[in-house]
Amino acid sequence: MNHDIVAGSTILVTGASGQIGLPLAASLAVDHRVIGVARFADPAAREQVEALGIETIACDLTSGDLSALPADVDHVIHLAAFQGAADDADTAITHNAEATGLLLQHCRTARSALVMSTFSVYRAHDDPWHAFTETDPLGGVSPHSPAYSASKLGQEAVARTCARLFDLPVTLARMNVSWGVNGGLIAYHLDAVASGGRVRCRWDPNPYSPIHQDDIDAQVLALLAAATVPATIVNWCGDEVVTVQEWCAEAAAIVGRSYGSLDEIVEAVEVPGATRGGVGDTTRRAAITGPCQVDWRTALRDVAAARL
Repeated sequence: MNHDIVAGSTILVTGASGQIGLPLAASLAVDHRVIGVARFADPAAREQVEALGIETIACDLTSGDLSALPADVDHVIHLAAFQGAADDADTAITHNAEATGLLLQHCRTARSALVMSTFSVYRAHDDPWHAFTETDPLGGVSPHSPAYSASKLGQEAVARTCARLFDLPVTLARMNVSWGVNGGLIAYHLDAVASGGRVRCRWDPNPYSPIHQDDIDAQVLALLAAATVPATIVNWCGDEVVTVQEWCAEAAAIVGRSYGSLDEIVEAVEVPGATRGGVGDTTRRAAITGPCQVDWRTALRDVAAARL
């Protein structure tokens, strides 16, 4: 099913002040009415969002009281996520799974909804070059946030159920490594290399399918328009496979950092139970969005110029 996103549509975006959400909401605001939702505990963050032409509403999605949010929006893009460092499944499920259900119930008359999940839901694979497909086994491990993967699986279950309960077309987009001027793994590694720090990763080589913010912005409406009942599930990742070692070496060259061997910059430490790579099969996404347009090496130079 295809739900054309007409100009002037009202699009509610959660996590609008975040790494992905801020530039994405700004790109949508050029042609649409965008309502950015976050807790906005920092007034400066809210001012930054509003300066980009985005309406803002402060709301805690876990509270159960979503009366501040309009229920008659045309489309929903749910990016807000909780990644706590503690192994606290109860809190993570409340934020990532329950809040998703409350939001989709509130906006159940929308024409479509995109819910962002994560590659962390995939079960670990011994081959770092294995390209995960949407039908691969689930049950991943996320070392930086022990309860994150389980709670995002809960989120997916809730979103899939809501699609069927409310006849609400949903796209579940499993995000790989997102990055750009506003942050993300490659940008943070660039920062570390530039400051003379050392980067840690899970394996050598440690490949991913990173997707640049510009491609995310360019593809979001197509993914939103592809929402279905039952939910469409798609890997949201880039077309180029790049290792942590490769992008750190490129970052070192850009910032002029010399080293005897790459081991001086990148330390590979295997994490028990975690996957050794994050390569994604892009067949399904490409059929919806077409190919990515951003070359990672060119983009890394642009990001370095902007951040450093």
